[in-house]
Amino acid sequence: MGKIIFYEDRNFQGRHYETSSDCPELTSYLSRCHSCRVESGCFMVYDRPNYMGNQYFMRRGEYADYMSMMGMSDCIRSCRTIPMHRGSYKMRIYERENFGGQMHELSDDCDNIQDRYRMSDCMSCNVMDGQWLMYEQPHYRGKQMYLRPGEYRSFRDMGMSGMRFMSMRRITDSCN
Repeated sequence: MGKIIFYEDRNFQGRHYETSSDCPELTSYLSRCHSCRVESGCFMVYDRPNYMGNQYFMRRGEYADYMSMMGMSDCIRSCRTIPMHRGSYKMRIYERENFGGQMHELSDDCDNIQDRYRMSDCMSCNVMDGQWLMYEQPHYRGKQMYLRPGEYRSFRDMGMSGMRFMSMRRITDSCN
């Protein structure tokens, strides 16, 4: 089980709120959130309520200035715990929405789908096992999206229009 502490101001200043569970609306506890400390576990934080908007993966450590670190203009509004997965990882990625076009099955990290699979786009996927992070640029850079087991028929319908996912990695047990 993880633990994260949110602070209203940069550099761990101002009021704080501590949690070990999902929180769909941080403004219920703090008027804003500009820094945080992850004491254990892994979390996804979002710049909009209800796990919407830009996402950022956080593992154990100190994040003194959320805005400059992520290059975003807003503060943290919600967070989700990432349960630890011990076992195999498996995901199928598809070139087009609704599982159309080329399909490739992954069981390990992929730093560039274009180089590895000659795929120029990834518009849907099916996560069978494990927790994954998708990145908009090769080599695990750019905006992120957290995926847990399930079918993702259209990234555009999930509010990710205009984003392409070019690399993906497993969230392993190194979060402790």
